[in-house]
Amino acid sequence: MAKPLTSHRPVLAVSLKLSALVLFTAMQALVKALSDDFPPGEIVFFRSLFAVPVIIGWLVYRGELAQGLVVKKPMGHFWRGVLGTSAMGLTFTGLSLLPLPEVTAIGYATPIFTLILAAIMLGERIRMIRIGAVAIGLLGVLIMIWPRLGGNNMDTAATIGALCVLVATMARAFVQIHIRQLVQIDHPAAVVFYFSLTATLLSSLTAFWGWTMPTWEQALILATMGLIGGVAQILVTSSYRFGQASMLAPYDYTTMLFAIVIGYVWFDEWPTLVMLGGAALVIAGNVLVILRERQLGVDRGKDKSAPDPKA
Repeated sequence: MAKPLTSHRPVLAVSLKLSALVLFTAMQALVKALSDDFPPGEIVFFRSLFAVPVIIGWLVYRGELAQGLVVKKPMGHFWRGVLGTSAMGLTFTGLSLLPLPEVTAIGYATPIFTLILAAIMLGERIRMIRIGAVAIGLLGVLIMIWPRLGGNNMDTAATIGALCVLVATMARAFVQIHIRQLVQIDHPAAVVFYFSLTATLLSSLTAFWGWTMPTWEQALILATMGLIGGVAQILVTSSYRFGQASMLAPYDYTTMLFAIVIGYVWFDEWPTLVMLGGAALVIAGNVLVILRERQLGVDRGKDKSAPDPKA
């Protein structure tokens, strides 16, 4: 029997979320460190493979293994896997070509693209505040990637990396929309489990384009990367059992601090002022959406608590 959410525990929720974000950033640093020796598809394979036992163990602990194995719409999970695996592979490619803080900053555009797709694909209404948030966010994205798209000192590899991360960000937005539809049919545990399984199978196909045989030391690092990713995924999922999404969302942007520190210490990377300025605009757009969602939540709560005029 699944363990229910027992209480609203904001301190625990924030602690779990921050722990997950630190682990995700550390995982990306490992991906970047490994990218000189291994192709992105192989790294995606190990990232997904070693996350599977962690997720299965978590589902057993939660008593949700049965829900995690049974699905009503298998092809929906397959396409979610295709989109998610593609986004992961493109992000890992970007990490091999760009500084860690820059990849992190461009990734902040996912909620902006998700908002646009929700209006197009789900028919969600976007009012002036959200339109303004989208405009601010897109301007920030343009500022961040513009140095990579033009100028006399344009670096072709960096341009490819920026485009890969941008496309990955759009793909993750599609994934978010797709997950909204899947969880209406299947248990969230199934979404988590079958994504890891599908990503492992799909990324294994890239072996036909050439993989590198790891040493024992490299294999240990690859396995550690996957385990860290699996634990981080569980922690971020668990955080939402003890705190509302609108409360936890702003903490996503702490990854910029983690990325800057790790990027500087590990890779001797330092973000440019242009990149930080663009990231600030993207974050501002996302925060505006978060504040609007909170206000709408308060308004809905007032409406529900008001007496029914038909009663």
